[in-house]
Amino acid sequence: MPFADVNALRLWFERRGAGPRLLVIPGSGADLRNGSSGAPLEPHFDVLTYDQRGLGRTTKPAGPYTMAEYADDAAALLDVVGWERCHVLGISFGGMVAQELAIRHPARIDRLVLACSSSGGAGGASAPLHEFAALPIDQRVNVQLEVLDRRHDHVWRAVHPEEVAAFRARLERAAERDEETLRGSRLQLEARAGHNTHDRLAQISAPTLIAAGEFDGQGPPENQRALLMRIPGARLEYFHGGHGFIREDAAAYPRIARFLLTGE
Repeated sequence: MPFADVNALRLWFERRGAGPRLLVIPGSGADLRNGSSGAPLEPHFDVLTYDQRGLGRTTKPAGPYTMAEYADDAAALLDVVGWERCHVLGISFGGMVAQELAIRHPARIDRLVLACSSSGGAGGASAPLHEFAALPIDQRVNVQLEVLDRRHDHVWRAVHPEEVAAFRARLERAAERDEETLRGSRLQLEARAGHNTHDRLAQISAPTLIAAGEFDGQGPPENQRALLMRIPGARLEYFHGGHGFIREDAAAYPRIARFLLTGE
């Protein structure tokens, strides 16, 4: 797969599948070497996805980064591949970028899906991931598990020690990555902390589906309702799961595909 030269970046992107054009914008810390959230949609769509600035195989320029830059990177990638318009699926942090993209470049989007996202500001911020790295590891494990899924409280953790241990091991491995990778992730989280589209959401003109996990503590249900109230004509649907509902609920990807293909 190729690199694209956009906005002084060498941006790694991948394109697979066949069908209507779909840009998938991934979440915090996403690296396509670990797999693509767009893969389940490849049987139905021409899926374009990428490593965002500071992540994966994309350039990690000196910061700070802004949410506007992340949105403009996405628009510039569309230019590189020759897509005037496409559908957009933004997942978690990618949903924040997708909001900015829809506001800054409205003519580029046909239909929009915002999955487990938040507007920031008066609409509610996503959980402060940028603060979690400073916590002692045991506390961090507990906090992040419960943020990802509100059902993962102290009772659940006591009953599922193997899942807790596996999650702790993931956090420890992530902390051992090379300094350049850690720097890119920190810069992304810092940009994320300043995300606020609430007062501009009415500018989104694309038909929009807000997809949410009913037990999500990172992009909680109240944040989804705030998005619904601000985006003209949007619809909101909940799925069974937490912040990872898109993988946890077998109905999620088919429902997203149906909306993108038909608008229903």
